[in-house]
Amino acid sequence: MENTVGTFEEAVRRSEAIWRDLPVNPQKYRVLTGDRPTGALHIGHYFGSLQNRVKLQGLGVECFIVIADYQVLTDRDTAPRIPENVRDLVLDYLSVGLDPEGHRTYIFAHSHVPALNQMLLPFLTLVGMGELDRNPTVKEEIEAAGLTTVNAAMYTYPVHQAADILFCKGNLVPVGKDQLPHLELSRKIARRFNQRYARGKEPLLPEPMALLSEAPKILGLDGSQKMSKSRNNAILLKATADETAALIRSAKTDADRRITYEPERRPEVSNLVLLISLCTGEKPEAVAERLGDAGGFALKQELTRVLNDTLAPVRARRAELERDADEVVRRVLRHGIEEANRRANATLAEMRVAMNMDYGLS
Repeated sequence: MENTVGTFEEAVRRSEAIWRDLPVNPQKYRVLTGDRPTGALHIGHYFGSLQNRVKLQGLGVECFIVIADYQVLTDRDTAPRIPENVRDLVLDYLSVGLDPEGHRTYIFAHSHVPALNQMLLPFLTLVGMGELDRNPTVKEEIEAAGLTTVNAAMYTYPVHQAADILFCKGNLVPVGKDQLPHLELSRKIARRFNQRYARGKEPLLPEPMALLSEAPKILGLDGSQKMSKSRNNAILLKATADETAALIRSAKTDADRRITYEPERRPEVSNLVLLISLCTGEKPEAVAERLGDAGGFALKQELTRVLNDTLAPVRARRAELERDADEVVRRVLRHGIEEANRRANATLAEMRVAMNMDYGLS
């Protein structure tokens, strides 16, 4: 019988232990994370994942960041916009402080690492159709995209993600609670490959562990749904200070002048309070107490001030990068793709030997 990650509480305990160990033993870990190039990143990404990536980089952890361009083909027709979206992603990454020049962070496009995709075929033989049917994350993706016909690539998306993680022998994946089923399948695939092909030898593939983020869920400016560019409720990282102010002015609040932090009862006001707290480091309750009876207008003014202050260095860095953006993006991607191919080719060669498919050709 296979061992699994177990309960969410167990995943939390394991993640907390890893966070404690990371500053002490950063060399033990290799992170795989990334984004689909569906558009520029917004402040939800910044507070939810980008800050953690910069923190991990600062600790000296090796980080591979995949731009999952093949995966956008599974649920939407975005091919004409992919080059622009990839460009935006790379510039956003660099603007927040990710630094490929330090040779510990690698940003690469999935479509340019052929060996990664060759791993997908043997991985598919290790997964049952029932497991794909039951995966809640895939069901949510299908529902969110409004798909009536589901293509095979969408259906096998969790297996594809396992290849993304395991090609570089990534052993740590930053995820939210809702992504744990995806990661659990990646762990099963690594375990099953080792059991079937390593045959009692040292495991070839690591079972990746979840690094859970403490970042709370950030709602959009409508206060009712998760922040998303497609829902037109987001503040993009590349927005100007004036654009940010205008977007915050349009945010929903309520008629109660007293500012409180009650996410269930007052989601719109509480979301703005939360964003202020993420910028200032105060607890949301302390922000609400400080603002008191100031009302929605003052709440929006305060958020505009602190958010623009927080994003000022990001915007300054992006303006600097934009002077030679195309060359910068090409250089970053070439560097990342070269290293990703080196790791993927090495892992695939080891897998071929384990599967008796080397034929003395290596």
